[in-house]
Amino acid sequence: MFLIVGLGNPERKYEGTRHNVGFEAIDVISKKYGIEVNQKEQKGLVGKGMINGYKVILVKPQTYMNLSGECVAPLADYYDVDPETELVVISDDVSLSTGNIRVRKKGSAGGHNGLKNIIALLGSNVFPRIRVGVGECTDGDMVSHVLGRYDAEDRERVDASMEKVLGAVELFLAGELDAAMNKYNVKEKLD
Repeated sequence: MFLIVGLGNPERKYEGTRHNVGFEAIDVISKKYGIEVNQKEQKGLVGKGMINGYKVILVKPQTYMNLSGECVAPLADYYDVDPETELVVISDDVSLSTGNIRVRKKGSAGGHNGLKNIIALLGSNVFPRIRVGVGECTDGDMVSHVLGRYDAEDRERVDASMEKVLGAVELFLAGELDAAMNKYNVKEKLD
């Protein structure tokens, strides 16, 4: 059983914002594999199904970004998921250019409050994550940046990045995280 978690904020007003790129990734995956994400479980919306022969649970935490761990940690515990090998978290990253992705096996939260809360409640930073670039905050107002929407050009870049995210998830499920890192990681400065 694998948990594939996309981070975001619930409520319609956050749809299409930079912070909700994880939710968008879950929507793309659910559409491709016909997995409806509509069951309420452990403070999240979940959908259970199969991807390339692997049992998966797609997850959209409904706790708001900063409390994402309140959904992820109980689900990992309930389904006896090993975070190192059976959990992947998809989130936005302001350190990456819009539309680029970065796959990592573990690491710090990099200033991302959703990841910070997951790390705190799992008690470990050793879990795979796929970070989707949403561009750097240039005016110093990080909240407005991550809760803001893309211009048309950046929207196209993010939409195009979803194929890379999907490919990285498929490689993760096959136990080929190194291959995903080699194929999709860009050479950009990170934390």
